[in-house]
Amino acid sequence: MAKPTPTIAITATRRIANSILRHPRSSTPSLLLSRARSTPSTPSTSTRLQQQQTPSSSSSSRPYHSTTHPPPPPPFTPSELSLLSSSYPHIPLHGFTPTSLLLGARDLSLLDISPSILPNGGEFSLIHYHLHLQRTLLSTKLDSLFHGTEAIMSTQEKVEALTWARLKANSQIISRWQEALAIMAIPSYAPQALKELALLSDEILFLAGDKSVDPTWYTKRASLATIYAAAELFMTTDKSAGFSETRAFLRRRLNEANTAGGFVGAVGQYLGFTGSAVVNILRSKGVVI
Repeated sequence: MAKPTPTIAITATRRIANSILRHPRSSTPSLLLSRARSTPSTPSTSTRLQQQQTPSSSSSSRPYHSTTHPPPPPPFTPSELSLLSSSYPHIPLHGFTPTSLLLGARDLSLLDISPSILPNGGEFSLIHYHLHLQRTLLSTKLDSLFHGTEAIMSTQEKVEALTWARLKANSQIISRWQEALAIMAIPSYAPQALKELALLSDEILFLAGDKSVDPTWYTKRASLATIYAAAELFMTTDKSAGFSETRAFLRRRLNEANTAGGFVGAVGQYLGFTGSAVVNILRSKGVVI
């Protein structure tokens, strides 16, 4: 693996920080993304992905509302949302590709040209849909994650549980995630991908009950975003049962970040490693860099 370059680390760190500054936590809209499917034609993994798109009715209420930062508009139009939710179950078999979008359109009895309504060629829209969906679904998992013990859990324990829950949401499409990382590393898509990463770290810390209002508000989110990105990349090569090695990796990185000075020393290392690995993935796909 190529030695991480400081330029990659510094650029990525600045982008994450800028995303956090521009998009602080506001009330997170939970999109009801369910859709009745008439003819299941994909494997059981795809069926589970389809079922994930409907948030549980027992989800906790969201009491936080910001008047300073109102909720952003939905990232997709109703037509785009319908097509993406229909295409989503095809990802395990066909990846984040035009084929998945084509099959999703046919499931809706739409013309084969229908995926052209999506911006960015469609593939990144499918990735963005996955990132947005799994982030918004986190708020529906609090009861199953904490079992009513959140009052006695530390913030770090809740952050770990929530981060691990988000990582596990990639398990059914993990064989396709290196392809997604390569697409997200394309310069025209990187800003939106980094914005989603910043929103995810903000969501996790909010759900974990972080109440900080000092400068650590920013460092905590940048640190968590960095750790999550590293753990996500680690997971793509993890062959252990139940991704136990990824869980251990995540726990070590979180413990290091909570050690005095851990964040300062870790940011460049993690982002440099991630950037270098993504460059290697792109090269393996034939992209000249």
